[in-house]
Amino acid sequence: MFKAKILFVGPTESGKTVLANFLSDTTENVGGEYRPTQGARILEFESQPEGSDDKTCDVELWDCSGDFKFESCWPALMKDCSGVVIIFNPDVPSHLTEIETWHSMFISTQSLLDSQCLLIAHHKPGSEIEDGRLPLAPNLSKLPLIHSNLEEEPDDLRHAFYRYLGNVVKAMSESREREEMSIIT
Repeated sequence: MFKAKILFVGPTESGKTVLANFLSDTTENVGGEYRPTQGARILEFESQPEGSDDKTCDVELWDCSGDFKFESCWPALMKDCSGVVIIFNPDVPSHLTEIETWHSMFISTQSLLDSQCLLIAHHKPGSEIEDGRLPLAPNLSKLPLIHSNLEEEPDDLRHAFYRYLGNVVKAMSESREREEMSIIT
Protein backbone atom coordinates (compact mmCIF):
# COMPACT_ATOMS: atom_id res chain seq x y z
CA MET A 1 0.00 0.00 0.00
CA PHE A 2 1.25 3.45 -0.89
CA LYS A 3 1.49 6.33 1.53
CA ALA A 4 0.97 9.66 -0.22
CA LYS A 5 2.08 12.90 1.42
CA ILE A 6 0.12 15.74 -0.17
CA LEU A 7 0.82 19.37 0.70
CA PHE A 8 -2.01 21.92 0.62
CA VAL A 9 -0.38 25.32 0.11
CA GLY A 10 -1.47 28.75 -1.02
CA PRO A 11 -2.26 32.27 0.12
CA THR A 12 -3.84 32.97 3.49
CA GLU A 13 -7.63 32.76 3.68
CA SER A 14 -7.90 30.76 0.45
CA GLY A 15 -9.78 27.81 1.95
CA LYS A 16 -7.01 25.23 2.45
CA THR A 17 -8.24 24.09 5.86
CA VAL A 18 -11.89 23.89 4.79
CA LEU A 19 -10.94 21.74 1.77
CA ALA A 20 -8.56 19.56 3.80
CA ASN A 21 -11.25 18.94 6.42
CA PHE A 22 -13.82 18.15 3.74
CA LEU A 23 -11.63 15.78 1.71
CA SER A 24 -10.45 13.90 4.80
CA ASP A 25 -14.02 13.67 6.15
CA THR A 26 -12.85 15.45 9.28
CA THR A 27 -15.93 17.66 9.42
CA GLU A 28 -19.31 18.06 7.80
CA ASN A 29 -19.46 21.76 8.61
CA VAL A 30 -17.98 23.91 5.83
CA GLY A 31 -18.75 27.28 7.41
CA GLY A 32 -17.53 28.94 10.58
CA GLU A 33 -15.17 31.56 11.82
CA TYR A 34 -11.77 31.98 10.15
CA ARG A 35 -8.83 30.77 12.24
CA PRO A 36 -5.44 30.81 10.51
CA THR A 37 -3.42 27.61 10.52
CA GLN A 38 -0.28 27.86 12.63
CA GLY A 39 2.57 26.11 10.81
CA ALA A 40 0.87 22.95 9.50
CA ARG A 41 -1.84 20.44 10.35
CA ILE A 42 -1.55 16.80 9.29
CA LEU A 43 -4.75 14.92 8.47
CA GLU A 44 -4.43 11.18 7.88
CA PHE A 45 -7.01 9.01 6.16
CA GLU A 46 -7.38 6.08 3.79
CA SER A 47 -8.55 6.65 0.25
CA GLN A 48 -9.17 4.69 -2.88
CA PRO A 49 -7.60 6.75 -5.66
CA GLU A 50 -9.20 6.62 -9.08
CA GLY A 51 -7.52 4.08 -11.35
CA SER A 52 -5.84 2.23 -8.47
CA ASP A 53 -7.57 -1.10 -9.16
CA ASP A 54 -9.43 -1.24 -5.83
CA LYS A 55 -6.25 -0.61 -3.84
CA THR A 56 -6.37 1.77 -0.92
CA CYS A 57 -3.80 4.42 -0.18
CA ASP A 58 -2.82 6.02 3.12
CA VAL A 59 -2.99 9.78 2.66
CA GLU A 60 -1.24 12.39 4.75
CA LEU A 61 -2.79 15.74 3.91
CA TRP A 62 -0.50 18.51 5.13
CA ASP A 63 -2.56 21.68 5.54
CA CYS A 64 0.22 24.29 5.45
CA SER A 65 -0.16 27.84 6.70
CA GLY A 66 -0.14 30.52 4.03
CA ASP A 67 1.62 32.94 6.38
CA PHE A 68 5.19 33.73 5.30
CA LYS A 69 6.31 33.89 8.94
CA PHE A 70 6.45 30.06 8.69
CA GLU A 71 8.62 30.11 5.56
CA SER A 72 11.65 28.76 7.44
CA CYS A 73 9.65 25.55 8.13
CA TRP A 74 8.67 24.92 4.51
CA PRO A 75 11.76 22.90 3.47
CA ALA A 76 11.01 20.42 6.27
CA LEU A 77 7.37 20.21 5.18
CA MET A 78 8.41 19.47 1.59
CA LYS A 79 10.64 16.53 2.54
CA ASP A 80 9.35 13.32 0.91
CA CYS A 81 6.19 14.95 -0.42
CA SER A 82 4.33 13.05 -3.14
CA GLY A 83 2.24 15.91 -4.45
CA VAL A 84 1.39 19.59 -4.05
CA VAL A 85 -2.01 21.24 -4.28
CA ILE A 86 -2.04 25.03 -4.58
CA ILE A 87 -5.34 26.44 -3.35
CA PHE A 88 -6.41 30.02 -4.02
CA ASN A 89 -9.49 32.20 -3.99
CA PRO A 90 -10.21 33.47 -7.54
CA ASP A 91 -12.25 36.34 -6.03
CA VAL A 92 -9.03 37.85 -4.62
CA PRO A 93 -7.00 39.34 -7.53
CA SER A 94 -3.70 39.19 -5.61
CA HIS A 95 -4.03 35.41 -5.24
CA LEU A 96 -3.49 34.96 -9.00
CA THR A 97 -0.03 36.51 -8.70
CA GLU A 98 0.74 34.99 -5.28
CA ILE A 99 0.26 31.45 -6.57
CA GLU A 100 3.27 31.99 -8.84
CA THR A 101 5.38 32.34 -5.68
CA TRP A 102 3.85 29.19 -4.21
CA HIS A 103 4.63 27.35 -7.45
CA SER A 104 8.26 28.41 -7.45
CA MET A 105 8.73 27.57 -3.75
CA PHE A 106 6.88 24.24 -3.56
CA ILE A 107 6.72 22.77 -7.06
CA SER A 108 9.73 24.00 -9.05
CA THR A 109 12.13 23.04 -6.25
CA GLN A 110 10.68 19.51 -5.88
CA SER A 111 11.06 18.21 -9.45
CA LEU A 112 7.46 16.99 -9.36
CA LEU A 113 5.63 15.96 -12.51
CA ASP A 114 2.68 18.10 -13.58
CA SER A 115 0.43 15.13 -12.75
CA GLN A 116 1.60 15.36 -9.12
CA CYS A 117 0.43 18.97 -8.89
CA LEU A 118 -3.02 20.50 -8.80
CA LEU A 119 -4.48 23.99 -8.71
CA ILE A 120 -7.79 24.47 -6.92
CA ALA A 121 -9.71 27.70 -7.45
CA HIS A 122 -11.81 27.58 -4.30
CA HIS A 123 -15.07 29.51 -4.58
CA LYS A 124 -16.27 30.61 -1.17
CA PRO A 125 -19.98 31.03 -0.40
CA GLY A 126 -21.39 34.01 -2.32
CA SER A 127 -18.57 33.97 -4.88
CA GLU A 128 -19.19 36.00 -8.01
CA ILE A 129 -16.51 34.39 -10.18
CA GLU A 130 -17.67 31.83 -12.73
CA ASP A 131 -15.85 28.56 -13.41
CA GLY A 132 -14.31 30.00 -16.56
CA ARG A 133 -10.70 30.42 -17.57
CA LEU A 134 -8.44 32.34 -15.25
CA PRO A 135 -5.50 34.50 -16.35
CA LEU A 136 -2.75 32.19 -15.10
CA ALA A 137 0.99 32.57 -15.69
CA PRO A 138 2.40 30.22 -18.38
CA ASN A 139 4.12 27.92 -15.84
CA LEU A 140 0.79 27.52 -14.01
CA SER A 141 -1.47 27.15 -17.04
CA LYS A 142 0.01 23.71 -17.83
CA LEU A 143 -1.06 22.35 -14.42
CA PRO A 144 -4.47 20.75 -13.91
CA LEU A 145 -6.99 23.27 -12.54
CA ILE A 146 -10.27 22.49 -10.86
CA HIS A 147 -12.88 24.84 -9.47
CA SER A 148 -14.36 23.94 -6.11
CA ASN A 149 -17.66 25.02 -4.63
CA LEU A 150 -18.55 23.05 -1.52
CA GLU A 151 -22.05 24.52 -1.32
CA GLU A 152 -23.11 23.60 -4.84
CA GLU A 153 -20.89 20.75 -6.08
CA PRO A 154 -19.06 18.99 -3.22
CA ASP A 155 -19.02 15.59 -4.97
CA ASP A 156 -17.33 17.10 -8.04
CA LEU A 157 -14.44 18.24 -5.86
CA ARG A 158 -14.12 14.87 -4.12
CA HIS A 159 -14.14 13.04 -7.48
CA ALA A 160 -11.52 15.41 -8.96
CA PHE A 161 -9.32 14.95 -5.88
CA TYR A 162 -9.53 11.14 -6.13
CA ARG A 163 -8.56 11.41 -9.80
CA TYR A 164 -5.58 13.60 -8.84
CA LEU A 165 -4.64 11.16 -6.08
CA GLY A 166 -4.70 8.37 -8.66
CA ASN A 167 -2.20 10.34 -10.76
CA VAL A 168 0.05 10.82 -7.72
CA VAL A 169 -0.03 7.10 -6.84
CA LYS A 170 0.72 6.20 -10.47
CA ALA A 171 3.74 8.55 -10.50
CA MET A 172 4.93 7.06 -7.18
CA SER A 173 4.54 3.53 -8.54
CA GLU A 174 6.45 4.34 -11.73
CA SER A 175 9.22 6.01 -9.72
CA ARG A 176 9.49 2.97 -7.46
CA GLU A 177 9.67 0.65 -10.50
CA ARG A 178 12.45 2.76 -12.06
CA GLU A 179 14.36 2.69 -8.79
CA GLU A 180 13.99 -1.10 -8.51
CA MET A 181 15.13 -1.58 -12.12
CA SER A 182 18.19 0.61 -11.54
CA ILE A 183 19.17 -1.61 -8.62
CA ILE A 184 18.73 -4.78 -10.69
CA THR A 185 20.74 -3.55 -13.67
